[in-house]
Amino acid sequence: MSGQTNQDYESNQDYLGAWWGRPLLRRVNQVCVAVLLASSLLVITGMWLYRGGHRGRLVDIERAPPRVVDFKLDVNESDWPEWTLLPGIGEMLTRRIVESRREDGPFAKHEDLLRVKGIGPKTLQAMRPYLLPVDQPQAVEGNAES
Repeated sequence: MSGQTNQDYESNQDYLGAWWGRPLLRRVNQVCVAVLLASSLLVITGMWLYRGGHRGRLVDIERAPPRVVDFKLDVNESDWPEWTLLPGIGEMLTRRIVESRREDGPFAKHEDLLRVKGIGPKTLQAMRPYLLPVDQPQAVEGNAES
């Protein structure tokens, strides 16, 4: 024992013995607590069995029908967060689409999306139902050269 004398050790034992030596509850009270705990455990186990816990049926989950969301994207106006809503299109691909549009100009038709790395014919076909038709630039009457 480092730093403790024998007398200090004995006084500590006396102190602990005063707390640990006497029971907190009398014998009758201990029996009552044990009976209450055992009966509570039996009731909880009985309810668990009654409700189907042993078969894994404790929680009833109502399944809502999946909602179909119909939306269309404008390929020349949509930003990358909107593109990520398309099924099978991740964030990196959507950022490449927006970058291609910024660097190479607007898409004249849907097939122009094929110039983006990561978009092939299958991906384009999967995206088509969600794309708005591309507006063709119209010549303004006052600005048209004669």
